[in-house]
Amino acid sequence: MAEKIVIIGSGPAAWTAAIYTARANLEPLVFEGAMTEENRLAGTLPLGQLALTTEVENYPGFPAGNLARYLDDAIDPAQRRTMPPHSGHGVSGPELMELMRQQALNFGTRKVTEDIVAVDFHTHPFRLSAGDGKVYEALAVIVATGARANYLGLESEERFKNRGVSACAVCDAALPRFRNQPVAVVGGGDAAVEEAVFLTKFASHVYLIHRRDQLRASKIMAQRALENPKIEILWNSVVREVLGDDEHGVTGLRLEDTVDGSTRDLAVVGMFLGIGHTPNTKFLGGQLELTGKGYVKWTTPLRTYTSVEGVFAAGDVADDYYRQAITAAGTGCMAALDAERWLAERGY
Repeated sequence: MAEKIVIIGSGPAAWTAAIYTARANLEPLVFEGAMTEENRLAGTLPLGQLALTTEVENYPGFPAGNLARYLDDAIDPAQRRTMPPHSGHGVSGPELMELMRQQALNFGTRKVTEDIVAVDFHTHPFRLSAGDGKVYEALAVIVATGARANYLGLESEERFKNRGVSACAVCDAALPRFRNQPVAVVGGGDAAVEEAVFLTKFASHVYLIHRRDQLRASKIMAQRALENPKIEILWNSVVREVLGDDEHGVTGLRLEDTVDGSTRDLAVVGMFLGIGHTPNTKFLGGQLELTGKGYVKWTTPLRTYTSVEGVFAAGDVADDYYRQAITAAGTGCMAALDAERWLAERGY
């Protein structure tokens, strides 16, 4: 028997969609992803990108404070024992995602800790193939698989993620670690310049590290970087190693000159990646229309409709602009309501 609705993903968009569809008695089934080394390296483990972050200061409803007792009461005890100790500074990314998942489960959401590796949207009910070989049918599908930040692939970079290495200035720039301290942004496009300009609100100095001798950013964005007194562009440079220690986290970067091959160390407390994101759409096999950047295309303004009727998209898999937890959750709500109404119109 076909599922009424299947949600693929496990970030804020997916679990918000699950909460709404569960409360609408649609009995959602969520594929939250598999606990594999491949997913760990790709940053696509269950609970999404927020599970890889530390403090979350910009999600409404979670001001700084000690949530430990509430977390102990709200989250399943068995799951709570596997979580890191509460930091005492408000809510952390893993805690926020565990709370979202628990809320969805409380309303009857079912979850499968597997990846969906292939889909068939040419027939209805839709057919979804999981990584364990099982095939599921669904009357409606919400794709909420997110997008993963692009990193340099350095071993030292992996070591200092969330300890000075970040792929989201909007998320992390205001943290005490970076305030009134020198930081670096890697990249030369609009995204990198936007990160650099945003960081000038908090950091004492921002180095923009670019491998070429001119920016790829649009002229107006490039001009903003060049004219900002707190931004210094390091041309023809690439990061070869992130420097730091266990006590302080990131303390600097080792740079290589792309022209003469010389190296030098740059003292910074943080490195922000501005080299883009990769939407998690490979499993779709080209069956949904994508944007020029590879994101799932919303085909109707102010709706989460995709190019296939009955398939909806939510969160960062369809949003290359905002990429925030709160906006992902908002589109998760929208996708749930869109799917509920679509099913009701067809008598399901």
